[in-house]
Amino acid sequence: MIQISMPGDFDAWLTLAGEVEHLFGPMCEVHEFQNALKSAISESRAFCVKKVSSGGQTFLEGGILISRSPNAIAWLAVSASSRGRGIGSFLLSHALSCFPEKDPVYVQTFASGCKEGMPARHLYRKAGFIDLEPRN
Repeated sequence: MIQISMPGDFDAWLTLAGEVEHLFGPMCEVHEFQNALKSAISESRAFCVKKVSSGGQTFLEGGILISRSPNAIAWLAVSASSRGRGIGSFLLSHALSCFPEKDPVYVQTFASGCKEGMPARHLYRKAGFIDLEPRN
């Protein structure tokens, strides 16, 4: 079930970001990322699929941040242990439903030659996104 993230989810978001830093670059210790994440959470622009462990710790299976000016998918990640179960598609579909139907929605993703980025490119292509600029 997709939920709007709450301030108490912040550390779980950083844990998820830590899993994908090798793809996106440093985030967890970067104040600009932390501030953008806090802002998205406080403005109800952060959505997640979360689990609570038997010990009571919140774990994000996936999360998505959106921007409303311009309409954009700002960030999307699914934890390694939850990939291949449709969580990315579920999050993307939910995020797209937050925008006016006829307005364009933008996303910046991996270049076509990036092997690790192929699942993300496939996800966005399946949702109807197209490349606007060729990448070298």
